[in-house]
Amino acid sequence: MARTGALVVGRGQFDLTGGWGGSHPIGDVPVFVVTHRPPEGWVNTVTPFTFVTDGVESAIRQAVAAAGARDVGVGPGSLVGQALDLGLLNELRLDLVPVVLGGGVRMLDGVGAAPVDFGDPEVIVGAGVTHLIYRRSVPAT
Repeated sequence: MARTGALVVGRGQFDLTGGWGGSHPIGDVPVFVVTHRPPEGWVNTVTPFTFVTDGVESAIRQAVAAAGARDVGVGPGSLVGQALDLGLLNELRLDLVPVVLGGGVRMLDGVGAAPVDFGDPEVIVGAGVTHLIYRRSVPAT
């Protein structure tokens, strides 16, 4: 989390969390929300939110500029697949938790750029979760 300089999330997550009450759990890093329509009357509190209406690629490019030398987090949900399809991800992080949700948005559904070459994962075992970090063999552009 300390390496994160900006986030790109979808409107669904923003709405589901109520915009985190204006304060994203990571802190005051900028959050770029991909949406067709920005929420009416939104006023920023702690976290600087930017509502991006011209797509995932634009949101990621803005987040990269805002993050400087730090990392940009993208996701969850279909944004990850869209960013992967656009060739904009250098690594893919998956958290395996033994819970069957029974619904939700498939993260990599509809990826047309496959196959994408990732190396062997870094595996971090935690309490009730296994984190897998896959890095691209050839960095994204």
